[in-house]
Order: sequence, then structure tokens, then C-alpha cells
Amino acid sequence: MPDRVKGKVAIVFGAGSSGPGWGNGKAAAVLYAREGATVACIDLSEDAARETADIIENEGGRAIAIAADATKLDSVEAAVAQTLSAFGSISILHNNVGVTHMGGPTELSEAQFQLSVDLNLGSVYRTAKAVIPHMVEAGGGAIVNISSLAGIRWTGYPYFAYCATKAAVNQATVAIAIQYAPQGIRANCVVPGLIDTPLIYKQISSQYASVEEMVAARNSAVPGGKMGDAWDIAHAALFLASDEAKFINGVCLPVDGGQSCTVIGPR
Repeated sequence: MPDRVKGKVAIVFGAGSSGPGWGNGKAAAVLYAREGATVACIDLSEDAARETADIIENEGGRAIAIAADATKLDSVEAAVAQTLSAFGSISILHNNVGVTHMGGPTELSEAQFQLSVDLNLGSVYRTAKAVIPHMVEAGGGAIVNISSLAGIRWTGYPYFAYCATKAAVNQATVAIAIQYAPQGIRANCVVPGLIDTPLIYKQISSQYASVEEMVAARNSAVPGGKMGDAWDIAHAALFLASDEAKFINGVCLPVDGGQSCTVIGPR
């Protein structure tokens, strides 16, 4: 069905990609635009945000690129204000900011742990704080947070802070969904499993002897024998943001090829 979010304004935090190819946030921003939304592409890197916005504009869509630091409330608020100034409203808030730091509590530095909290969970708090009042005033909106299978299952990787903060994102999504349902706001969460994006080559590959070993191990952990890709996450987000999901609220939706139904790990 075309034009599933036609006439809506989406603000996507983490709309850039950490390397060549398609990251989850980049794919989501482009898919929202392909389905009729106007998109504010927000990223820490202005160049990364601009690359995504350029793709949208080159395909005939409307987009702006904004650099913002999701660990700073004033930066998030400035990005929201710039989006409202350009487009007049915000219908969809999409949160895709996140980081992995390897290590359990004994290996992690306090600075690494705090950064994980500030980015993975704090970004959800700050963007919600900045956007929800405008959604309430407008009579509603849809929030899509991107979590992780690590928030509900042991995935084989020793990243305590990532597991803890993504679990918190899941319940934070539920809390927002129920509190603001009377104001017409829905909040749902996509829970990606093993996804082949540029990020894994930067933040996960160090756990393996080679990139080839990483890819093979992650593929073998999925019941179907192959990792998902950024478009799998983007399509799930699009559905949850669209009016097709108007009676879906407070859901944490695994997009993992069935891995959460198994006891298979990627190691």
C-alpha cells in the first residue's frame, strides 16, 4: 500500500549510517519519505544526516538534515524547534540512537557505562521530552523506539550496559504508551535481532577472529540461516508509525527471524 504515512512529518534521530550501506535509521528515514512523509534527518554527524536527506530529495521527497547530540537536551530541543519551523508539526518520532560497549560490570569503565545510559536510554527520554508536548497539542502522534534482542534475551555478547539500557528502552516505551494514550499518542518498540548493518563491522567484529567468522556465526544463529537487514527494521517501524497500527500501543515487536523463540546464540 503506497502513501502509508502521507502528509505526516517524521523526525528521525540517528538517521545517518555509521559507514557505507544502509543502517537502520537511514533506511527508516528513506522509507518514511517513500511512503509520503516529510522527514527531518537528525544525526550527530551532519554529513551522515545530509547523505540521508539527499537520498530522499533525489527521489523527489522533502527532507532536512540537522546535526544534534542526543546526549544533550538543548541540542535535541534545537533540532525539534528547527523541524517545527521548517515543517510546522511532528507526527512521528523515531529513535534509532544507540551504542555498544563490550564488557561486563567489572570490565566496563564508569564512563562507558554512563555513555551507554546517556545514549541508549537518555536519547529516548530527551526526544520524548522535546516532542511529546507538541504531539499533545496537535492531538496525537506515533513514537517508534528501536531497541534490541539483547534487551530481552542473552545474545552471546558480553555487553552488560547495552543489555540493561535496551531492556530499559522497552519498558520506557510501555510507560510512554500508557501515560499518553488518552492524548492520542502511541508508542511502540522494534526489537531487532541479528541485523547486517555497517554498525556491526565497527562495534561487534572485534569479538571474532575475522569479519567472515562474525558473519557466519550471526547467520547460523538465525533459524532461517541469514541475518536480517536494515529494511526489515524500517518496514516494521513504518507499520507501527502508520495508521494501519492505530490500535497497536505499548508493543515491543521482535524483528529477528524467530531467534527470540530459540536458545541459539551467535557464538
